[in-house]
Amino acid sequence: MEKINLSEKFGLFNEYWQPKIVAECNGQHVKLVKFQGSFDWHQHENEDELFLVIKGAFEMQFRNKTIPLKEGELLVVPKSIEHCPIAEEEVHCLVFEPAGTLNTGDQVTSKTVENPEIL
Repeated sequence: MEKINLSEKFGLFNEYWQPKIVAECNGQHVKLVKFQGSFDWHQHENEDELFLVIKGAFEMQFRNKTIPLKEGELLVVPKSIEHCPIAEEEVHCLVFEPAGTLNTGDQVTSKTVENPEIL
């Protein structure tokens, strides 16, 4: 049992759309990810995802609406809801989801990370 400094962990990597596992809790992974630009449209059939903005701002696009998020705000995307995050500038985000959740959900693309690095 050790504390985790999120700023230090975010300082360990620079690549976008490459989630890093920093903790596990009751079968859930706590992941950190940096991103900018547009991700891929996708959904997760069996997993909800929690996104907490640590630094920056982005929009979570859904087929019927867009939700803007800024530092200190979080959003839970329910399972089976198609979504696509988009950021004009670099974002640092904490993602909480069941262990084994594929970042691109039901899609396999150039941004798919099958085995996230553990920091």
